[in-house]
Amino acid sequence: MKIKDIDVTFDFTSDTKGFWDGFWERNDGLGAGGADPDSKSKTLRLYSQLIWSKRLPNGEAMELEDGKSKFYLRWKDFYFSNDSITASFRYYRNRPFLEMVGKEVKDYHQFVENYLHKLYQIGGEVILPSAIGGINQTRGFRSDIRDRWDLTLECIRRYYNGEDSPLKGVLDKNKSFFNLFVDFKGYVDFFFFQDLVDDKYSKVLLWLNTWKIQSELTPRAMFH
Repeated sequence: MKIKDIDVTFDFTSDTKGFWDGFWERNDGLGAGGADPDSKSKTLRLYSQLIWSKRLPNGEAMELEDGKSKFYLRWKDFYFSNDSITASFRYYRNRPFLEMVGKEVKDYHQFVENYLHKLYQIGGEVILPSAIGGINQTRGFRSDIRDRWDLTLECIRRYYNGEDSPLKGVLDKNKSFFNLFVDFKGYVDFFFFQDLVDDKYSKVLLWLNTWKIQSELTPRAMFH
């Protein structure tokens, strides 16, 4: 397979065995997949290997290898996992809000399923260094990030500027990874995140109350 053969509308839940089995019986009725496409979809692994095997901003050519059963993808001493940059926030603490959404749509189950089919497409995926307690896990567990990729990207922007952020500790531990991209612009351009920043690469366009947060709150406050 070559880059031109990639289907940008391919749904990675479709080749993740067990994802939809008993979906609505899990998570106290809020729904949950029986397997994770980020690690179990063979198509996603192949697409990620093809897309991110290219020249890095530091001049090196990254040629990713399939890590088979032990690792997801690897290159030199780097080991990568795949992560979705979108989320459905179907957590128990959000039940009141989700019930409100359910009243506004004709078929809530179908609404969620349609969303997940689109969520698990290649445009919503990225690779990150793989490690227990790494970037992926940390951004998911921190209450001031809560799996939001816009806030994660803002932390990465601050990392390159030498500024503090809720993810500073884990980003510092992955210095060798971020050095591959030289600076924030290099990182954004490599992973095609141009739509998430302004034209000067100086601001991350936050997905919730973007302009209010950026113009009225201090940088520290946007995480609270």
